[in-house]
Amino acid sequence: MSDIKFGSQVYTWFMDGYGEGNNNKLSHMAKVIKKAGLTGIEPMVLEPYDTYWLGDWKDPAKMKADLEEAGIELTALALVCTWENEEETESERECADWTINTLKEYFPGVALGTVPLPNGRHNLQQRRLNLVNNVNRVSRRAAEAGLKCSFHPNSPPGSLVRTQEDYDVVLSSLDPTVTGWTPDVGHIIRGGMDVIETMTKWQHLINHIHYKDFSGNGPEPWAQMGSGKIDFHKITEFLVQRNYKGWIVCEDECEHAIKHPDEVTLQNGEWCKENLFPLVG
Repeated sequence: MSDIKFGSQVYTWFMDGYGEGNNNKLSHMAKVIKKAGLTGIEPMVLEPYDTYWLGDWKDPAKMKADLEEAGIELTALALVCTWENEEETESERECADWTINTLKEYFPGVALGTVPLPNGRHNLQQRRLNLVNNVNRVSRRAAEAGLKCSFHPNSPPGSLVRTQEDYDVVLSSLDPTVTGWTPDVGHIIRGGMDVIETMTKWQHLINHIHYKDFSGNGPEPWAQMGSGKIDFHKITEFLVQRNYKGWIVCEDECEHAIKHPDEVTLQNGEWCKENLFPLVG
C-alpha cells in the first residue's frame, strides 16, 4: 500500500467573483471535502495579506478547531505572491512570515506552498530570476523553522513559469535543500508539455501534487476531473511506482464549478474513490 492521500484545494470555491459568494466559508468547504471522501484541504494566503481568502481562519486556533471538527487535515498552506521585485515587498514578507509562523506553531509537518501570482510576461528574464530568488528566500526561512516547502507553477497567459523553457530556467534554479516542486498536471499540459516526461525530468523535486483536468478549449481550458484529456490513472501509477509519499490535491477549475463548487467537489471525490483510490492501495 502506498502512502498517498487525497485532498482538495479551496480555489474551486473562489472562482465566482474571487470568493464573493463563498467568503468566510472555509469551515463549510472542509465539511464538503470530508463528505466527498477526501481527507485534506488546502487554503490560500494571498498577498496583500487580509482576511479575504482566510476569513475566520486568519486565527490559526480557529482554523485548527474547524479542521478537527470536520475530521480532515491541512494538506498545505498555499502562499500566493507576485515576487517580481529583487527583494520581497513588505506585504509579501508579512504574508510569508504569518504563513511560516502559523505552520510552525499550529501545524508542524504541514507544507508551505509557494505560488506565483501571474502578472504578465514582460521583462521575463529578470522577473523569473527575481521570482526564484524570492521563493528560495522564503523557503530558507521556512526550512529554518522546520517546514517543508513546495513551489507550484501555473499556466495563465501572464504566468512567469508556464512553458518548457520557463520550467528549465526556474526549476533548475530552485534550492533543492529547502524546497521541492508541486507539479500541477493541468498547468503542465496547458503549457504545452507532456506530464509524464516533465515529472520524470524533475522527479527529484516532487513533494506535493495538484490534479486538475484539461479540455483544451478556450482561454480557460479546464474540464471536470475525469472528463478531459489527462490520464490520471497513468499519472497515479507513475507516482506509486516511484514510491511517492504525500498529498494529491484536486483543484477543479471547470466552468460548472464556478456556480456549483460543492457539487463538483462531491462528484470528484466519488470519481477518485472509483478510479484512483484502488491504484494507491
